[in-house]
Amino acid sequence: MNWKTHIKSYQSYLRIERGLSKNTIENYSFDIERLCLFLDEKAIVVSPIKISEETIQQFIYSFSKEVNPRSQARIISGLKSFFSYLIFEDYRQDNPLELIETPKTGRKLPDTLSVEEIDSLISAIDLSTNEGERNRAMLETLYGCGLRVSELVSLKISDLFFDEGFIKITGKGNKQRFVPIGNLTQKYIQIYRETSRNDLNIKKGFEDTLFLNRRGAQLSRAMIFTIIKDLAVLINLNKSISPHTLRHSFATHLLENGADLRSIQLMLGHESITTTEIYVHLDRKFLTEVINTFHPRKESDSR
Repeated sequence: MNWKTHIKSYQSYLRIERGLSKNTIENYSFDIERLCLFLDEKAIVVSPIKISEETIQQFIYSFSKEVNPRSQARIISGLKSFFSYLIFEDYRQDNPLELIETPKTGRKLPDTLSVEEIDSLISAIDLSTNEGERNRAMLETLYGCGLRVSELVSLKISDLFFDEGFIKITGKGNKQRFVPIGNLTQKYIQIYRETSRNDLNIKKGFEDTLFLNRRGAQLSRAMIFTIIKDLAVLINLNKSISPHTLRHSFATHLLENGADLRSIQLMLGHESITTTEIYVHLDRKFLTEVINTFHPRKESDSR
């Protein structure tokens, strides 16, 4: 079997066995195809079954000065996954990346907004426009439920369970979860549905899509980015923000107000609590308050 055949088989495994999205599968495949291109350029003829650790190291060294440590780590991780699959299918006995160290990337704390900044952002929305009520409902949903932008644009009316206080979210890998939704967010979604959404000429196939563009079709993720960045400029917010900033802020504000990390993990839809920890930005003052409030020896000993 050649590289193309193994890659195709691997893609089927990622889609069927692991339930990964098309974009994720393409990212995994890109790393392997990059290795194949390196082999072609160097005239190295070797199958994925026989390729050695030394050849993999040559490949990694070839791009180590061109990409940052985070990208290097991603490529190494992607290749490790591919060769682990070959071991799983009994094509190989070893993983040629087993002893190759992943560059240390550190953890970048995400930017967050204060509650006041989020209020200012939402207050800057022009409700006199046709899209105003929609934009307010979208930002309230992003922040109020901690959604990814892809989850927001694909949200369906049939996913709203307001009587129970939840919405159903389809996240990465088509995994579904139920997320609580507050009364205020429900209110703004209802206003949008009863006003500007009702005036749209909805295209066939998008009748159940909650948030629509002016042509009655699903919004693009790029449009959500543009809406938020334009609002940031409007209020002179000197921060680089995106829809994900509202998700970060959702997690941070919950934790700062006493929510436990496990609950936040479930609402964000993270498989690992380690991922949730990266999303949470804490300052030293808050950590001091946690110790002073909750530690059993918070009171000084006067003896």
